[in-house]
Amino acid sequence: MRYGLIGASLPHSYSKLIHDALGRYGYELMPMDEDGMRRFMESACFDGINVTIPYKEKVIPYLHSIDEGARRIGAVNTVVNRGGRLYGYNTDVYGVRDTLRRAGAELAGKKVAVLGTGGTSKTVSYVCRTAGADVSLVSRTPGAGALGYEELPELRPDIIMNTTPVGMFPKTGVSPVSPSCLDGVSFVFDVIYNPLRTRLTLDAKERGIKTAGGLYMLVSQAMRAAELFTGEPVGAAETERIYEGLLSEIRNIVLTGMPGCGKTTVGRLLSGRLGAPFYDTDALIEERVGSVPDYIRAHGESAFRDVESAVIAGLSSVRGAVIATGGGAVLREENVRSLAENGRIFYLYRDIDKIVPDASRPLSSDRASLLRRFEERREIYERTADEKVDCSGSAVTVAGVTVNIPCNPEN
Repeated sequence: MRYGLIGASLPHSYSKLIHDALGRYGYELMPMDEDGMRRFMESACFDGINVTIPYKEKVIPYLHSIDEGARRIGAVNTVVNRGGRLYGYNTDVYGVRDTLRRAGAELAGKKVAVLGTGGTSKTVSYVCRTAGADVSLVSRTPGAGALGYEELPELRPDIIMNTTPVGMFPKTGVSPVSPSCLDGVSFVFDVIYNPLRTRLTLDAKERGIKTAGGLYMLVSQAMRAAELFTGEPVGAAETERIYEGLLSEIRNIVLTGMPGCGKTTVGRLLSGRLGAPFYDTDALIEERVGSVPDYIRAHGESAFRDVESAVIAGLSSVRGAVIATGGGAVLREENVRSLAENGRIFYLYRDIDKIVPDASRPLSSDRASLLRRFEERREIYERTADEKVDCSGSAVTVAGVTVNIPCNPEN
């Protein structure tokens, strides 16, 4: 093997996508147990590798030289073979620095709480301290320089950085801290990149706190590793290109808005233009229960919303898709959070006077009920969306893609 990634488990790694997008060499994913890791490092049959959990410290005894940053952190994530001698580096340092710089995070003089005490915690703490921050570690097992989570509110940090796996796929929807711990916090960084937005960063976003996730860190550290592999520089523009390309490949486009605003039509057109899979939550509900109007009449709106929530939760694992939601999907916070984890939410707004009531829809069958639903939901649509898109005209632009819609769009 020339280049690749080693770790205990790599089923959801994006590393191959990133390195392949650079186009300079082949790159393999190599999951292995600890015995396999020992044999692999002893054989040194590679030109360069990245190292992930749980081997960032365990590869160190096999190295002939370690750079100063990796030595001070005590963790290595990149190894280069030069004439049979193995050199260790920590490019996560650059990934963290680049992410924080890109997000506009000011560290000097700030009180930073770093959640977790593992290898990534050491890297994040090192970056923060070298930038002049006052760093406190927070752990489930306090002691040896780490505070307990119950002490976090008393610390009153300016910045919180999560380096634990809490909230990572597939166990999403949980946060290492309660929302009350975010009082007074100005910035939150979560190194998790799957999902793109964790419960922690969504909690912060709802409070108007600036956030950053781990995907840009992943791309940036990979580009620094590529420079070590090949000896050729990778510019900032190339890093940004690969990041944006990966983001567009894995992030969902989620469409919300009133019935009749055009979500289904716009979604299908976007799906065709982007070559992305398309999911319509109302259609998926019909596959489960049959006619939605009949189901609502027979079982009530609450039962329908339960089915809707189950359908939306089932979409949490899809990536790079276009998702059109029912008009009332945003009424439940759990739905919004599921959709926002890996999606950018676009509220399709259409002049309510131009939306024709549909007698087949029991919740908005006439003008009066349509207006009532709109007044109930308008604030929620706007608050939960990342972008508001006017779809009153014949052309609609979503996520940089413009599509032409007919006079009477669906849904």
